[in-house]
Amino acid sequence: MDFFIVSSSIFDMALTNVEIDAIKILRMLRALRPLRFITHNVAMKLIVKALIESLGGIFNVLIVVGVVYLIFAIMGVNFFAGKFFSCTIDPFVLHTEIECEFVGGKWTVFDHHFDNV
Repeated sequence: MDFFIVSSSIFDMALTNVEIDAIKILRMLRALRPLRFITHNVAMKLIVKALIESLGGIFNVLIVVGVVYLIFAIMGVNFFAGKFFSCTIDPFVLHTEIECEFVGGKWTVFDHHFDNV
């Protein structure tokens, strides 16, 4: 890995004045330079290995959090669907659709509402 990163960096530096699309890919490989630090540092290698091994558990937790979020979203739709409307003229004074249309306003839904999940 070190050889690949160093050789791509040298090749990129040799072709600094050349504007070819394939060379741009080599320039993006500069982001791999910090990975060289991981291969030389034993403690960092251990941390990265533990992080990669824990991705399965993190994914399981994200699924549970997503299900809980979905449950509360469904409850919000059941409780508040169709109830977040306001008048375009004065939403803090005109509280009903009849009052709003009487003064010439439009009865519209808020930007943030619970009409869908």
